[in-house]
Amino acid sequence: MKIDRATIHKIAHLARLEFDAEAEEALAQNMTEILDWVDQLNEVDTSDVEPMTNMTMEVNHFRPDKVGQHLDRKEALDNAPKKDDQYFRVPKVLGAGD
Repeated sequence: MKIDRATIHKIAHLARLEFDAEAEEALAQNMTEILDWVDQLNEVDTSDVEPMTNMTMEVNHFRPDKVGQHLDRKEALDNAPKKDDQYFRVPKVLGAGD
């Protein structure tokens, strides 16, 4: 599958990237090679292969929760650059929608 310049321009626009003509040509060639490789994978018969949810058969092993030694609030706040009686003080952060 050949990637044309219009497709490269569209992808670059969506990704907010800018390329010079030489880089566009190299990118088009690389993407064409990737898509050709994917087309080769489509030729492989996978009808007898069961779908997998993970790449390996390993299972996560979680440790049991244990109550341990923890800092009390005063000790935790002692080295804080800004604090009040109970909390760390941090600068207010506003999101784009706020």
